[in-house]
Amino acid sequence: MRIHIGSDHAGLDFKNELITHLVVNGHDVTDHGPYEYDALDDYPDFCIPCAEAVAKDSTSLGIVLGGSGNGEQMAANKVKGVRAALVWSIETAKLAREHNNANVISLGQRLHDADFVKQLIDTFIATKFPGDERHVRRIDKISNYEVTGEI
Repeated sequence: MRIHIGSDHAGLDFKNELITHLVVNGHDVTDHGPYEYDALDDYPDFCIPCAEAVAKDSTSLGIVLGGSGNGEQMAANKVKGVRAALVWSIETAKLAREHNNANVISLGQRLHDADFVKQLIDTFIATKFPGDERHVRRIDKISNYEVTGEI
């Protein structure tokens, strides 16, 4: 699977470790930065391009990382067509895909260890959207609002 990944300085260490994990597991990974540590970098500079790449390729998924994952999720969700979910448990990783057809996962390096983050990402990638009518209807309402500003 094609995976796009972006972070900020607080997620940089995990990002590099996760890229290795994903490649070893057969995924095609595009790194949207940062590529070196800079405590003053800005997560939108990396998370928005990551989200844009996911929005352009509906067969791909994205991962955004930061200290908490909150700002990174907010930045990614500004991109039309992106449904970024802040994930903190195996259950939220599953539900993000099953109920919301999330295409980007957001995680916080300061909140979890690397092995658990790998489990969250693997769960997110492996879980499929079943397409239940009620979930499709709700997602369509969000998509419609992105375009028209009306629910």
